Amino acid sequence: MSKLFIGGLAWHTEEATLRQKFEEFGPVEEAVVVKDRDTGRSRGFGFVRYTQEGDAQKAIATMNNVEFDGRTIRVDKASDNGPRGGFGRGGGYGRGFGGPAPYGMAPPGHGYQVPAPNMYAPMPYGRGYPPPQQAYGAPPQGTLRMRHGGNPQQC
Repeated sequence: MSKLFIGGLAWHTEEATLRQKFEEFGPVEEAVVVKDRDTGRSRGFGFVRYTQEGDAQKAIATMNNVEFDGRTIRVDKASDNGPRGGFGRGGGYGRGFGGPAPYGMAPPGHGYQVPAPNMYAPMPYGRGYPPPQQAYGAPPQGTLRMRHGGNPQQC
């Protein structure tokens, strides 16, 4: 059994279209277009599983970097243990196609997921500068203050 990653799919590509095209190289056991679980929209990649390794190799050799359904697609072997690193390189789910991720697990990515910054964490003061000392109250003695006319005046 051999599973292929299909990247760069058009947003409108359906599973039936994907299956029909890849059946040209041999019997397809499963064809899946991965969809966003919130919107239901295609995420632009999918998987095809063949029963015969030779059929998968023919599909890779013929379909990689070829236009399909209006877009140039990438076809490669999917990993069996999750996504691989690198931009645009994908792997399989490791637990089969599709299906929601178990509770507490992040959905699978394809090498370019970046953790979201914590927007509410206090920002550290860098480069050796001390934090500001005075926020309210009277200005320290000996500082310049702007008068109403715009001319500086010694305090």
